[in-house]
Amino acid sequence: MLPPSIIAATLGFFAATSLQAGVQIRFVEGAPKDRFVLTNVGTCDVAASTVKIDLSQSAGRLIFDVTEKGAGVEVFQPLEFVEGADALRQFPSVVDGQNTIELEITSLAAGEQLAFTIDVDDTIGQREITVSGSEIEGAMVSYTASDETNTATFSSEALVNVMTKDC
Repeated sequence: MLPPSIIAATLGFFAATSLQAGVQIRFVEGAPKDRFVLTNVGTCDVAASTVKIDLSQSAGRLIFDVTEKGAGVEVFQPLEFVEGADALRQFPSVVDGQNTIELEITSLAAGEQLAFTIDVDDTIGQREITVSGSEIEGAMVSYTASDETNTATFSSEALVNVMTKDC
């Protein structure tokens, strides 16, 4: 039998871990609009924080294509929030050819989503107007709250999980 102090420490660790918050961002290739879906997958509300999506290190060197004339190819789509926009402090602006976007979140409850559509093009591939999961691989996402920043990278499955602050 384990000593009570080890059992207590183990239970404390699991309790603290289960209260850990996290956000998951999924990229969904679509025509004509691509979609980013941010989900609060933790048990804590996400509040007073910034989520930054940085495509500059992605395998396809992705950019946002938001105007007819500019850095993108053929079809363009401006930024449009389709779910959870009320969670934002303000709507971010995106310039054509930009490779980052910052989402300033005021409050996003556990289980809630924030989703937006936009056109994403690659700058080094053969099919610039469509983006595969492997092309977004390596793109960075950072979560900043207070003075703490956590970062993670998109996988080849077009998914990233970023840990946030404890409840």
